[in-house]
Amino acid sequence: MTAQPTLPGDAGEVAELLLPPDIAPENVHPLPIGRTLALCGETMGTGWSLTAVAPQDVSPERIEGSLLAVFDTIIAQMSQWAPESEISRFNRGATGSRHAISPQFRIVLDQALKIARMSDGAFDPALGRASAAWGFGAAPSPMAIPEEGDLTRPHGWQAIAFDEDGALLQPGGLQLDLSGIAKGFAVDMGLAALRRHGVEHALLEIGGELGGVGVQAVGLPWWVDIEVPPGSDAPTARVALSGWAVATSGSYRRRREIAGVSWSHSLDPESGRPLDDEVLSVTVLGKLCMEADALATAINVLGRQAGMGFAEWHDIPARMVTDKETITSTAWRAWLN
Repeated sequence: MTAQPTLPGDAGEVAELLLPPDIAPENVHPLPIGRTLALCGETMGTGWSLTAVAPQDVSPERIEGSLLAVFDTIIAQMSQWAPESEISRFNRGATGSRHAISPQFRIVLDQALKIARMSDGAFDPALGRASAAWGFGAAPSPMAIPEEGDLTRPHGWQAIAFDEDGALLQPGGLQLDLSGIAKGFAVDMGLAALRRHGVEHALLEIGGELGGVGVQAVGLPWWVDIEVPPGSDAPTARVALSGWAVATSGSYRRRREIAGVSWSHSLDPESGRPLDDEVLSVTVLGKLCMEADALATAINVLGRQAGMGFAEWHDIPARMVTDKETITSTAWRAWLN
């Protein structure tokens, strides 16, 4: 995981304690009723966990069922590992074919395109071909370093288009990959599903991306420790999540290796090649987990100077850990207590 939930009784010093600037003191108080429960499982090729303060009349089975229904919906729409998912059918679609997509898929794709435009393509949801070539798609891992021809893309994010009825158009060979945003969306959707069941206080984590609403039973916000990349001397940081989410893009996770050559899962959209290891991790705080998820990738791809300049320009709370230093944006420092 790239961030870890911290329980109320956990001890230990941290170098940085971050609180949301918009947190309302009147909302941070012990809860008079409810019981704390913890659930966990697997989805989307990773693990998920939930800590929540639930009303007495809402069973753990009901809560878990609502979350699993959300996860299954997202897999059926946006997982390239599911052969009959909407994204898989689009990716193998014939040139000129039209593909009706579900409302949730459209929400995620619209957000992905927004961040692609903001970042001038540093976040690109059309990296499916290159991602698969480097071993991060549904196909088996490569037996050799990919050839240049395997990385050439007939289309980038600019080719993603819809017809007048909202159907997604396949221009021919366009390969979508939403793995840099779908887990964050699943966190957002999961928390929304919990609210519909009357659960207003919860911390949900999927593969290291987290979102928190309300507070713990003792009245404290949900505390999350940001993982320090291996070999880094970055300061430890603990973040209070209440109406906020946190996501991290790290070069030390999900790596592949052939003949002693190791590479990151984060790809440069221009070249289709993995990023170098100068940037070890980028952590972003946001109101929506899917937005934080995609922005962390975009800042990582842009690199040290351009990435943090992007965060400053767009007022993004971001922390970048490189092989030499830790850099934070003005918006991140506004959280420091």
